[in-house]
Amino acid sequence: MHIAEGFLPPAHAVAWGVASAPFVVHGARSLIREVRAHPESTLLLGASGAFTFVLSALKLPSVTGSCSHPTGTGLGAILFRPPVMAVLGTITLLFQALLLAHGGLTTLGANVFSMAIVGPWAGYAVYRLLRRYDVPLMGAVFCGAFVADLSTYCVTSVQLALAFPDPGSGFLGALGKFGSIFAVTQIPLAVSEGLLTVLVMRLLVQSSKGELTRLGVLVTSVAGRRGRAESAESAEVVAR
Repeated sequence: MHIAEGFLPPAHAVAWGVASAPFVVHGARSLIREVRAHPESTLLLGASGAFTFVLSALKLPSVTGSCSHPTGTGLGAILFRPPVMAVLGTITLLFQALLLAHGGLTTLGANVFSMAIVGPWAGYAVYRLLRRYDVPLMGAVFCGAFVADLSTYCVTSVQLALAFPDPGSGFLGALGKFGSIFAVTQIPLAVSEGLLTVLVMRLLVQSSKGELTRLGVLVTSVAGRRGRAESAESAEVVAR
């Protein structure tokens, strides 16, 4: 997923940076509100960021000669919502570009858009949809992490195809080539990431049950969700 330093044409690098900036700014505001309102969540926020950093730093060689890796963004998106993950993912990618030579500064906007924005939003959307239909928590967590990982690489394939269309078949031909290269290793990796995220969530359920309840992760029934929503509305009315 990490598009290397200088790999994209300058116009593409700038465009992806401009597209990513509003999400990161909005995410920074969401993160500040979360920390100010709930200082006790700092530890869990740090753990979510560390999970993303460690997983996305693992470069695994593929049979195609390229490298692939998990993203680790699904967990943070489920716990703290995608806007917060946009900031954590950006910090992760910035440190990796500076310290590990994964990605680069010129391609930071493109990498942020795929891994820290689209991935978390796609994974969270799937997670919320499944929970709305009362799919068990761990099943929804697995699917959310799986989709967050795979959608990141789908967007990266689009970014590369836009920058380097096939001479004969154009954008669609290049998209098929890049997508097929990533699919060889990324689909198994997405499954592995989903299973690992489920394992981490199980540990959090045991150790941070109160925090997960506050975040709404452990609300399982429709009645429970409706009751929590009504309580939140009542609290808002009282606050006013």
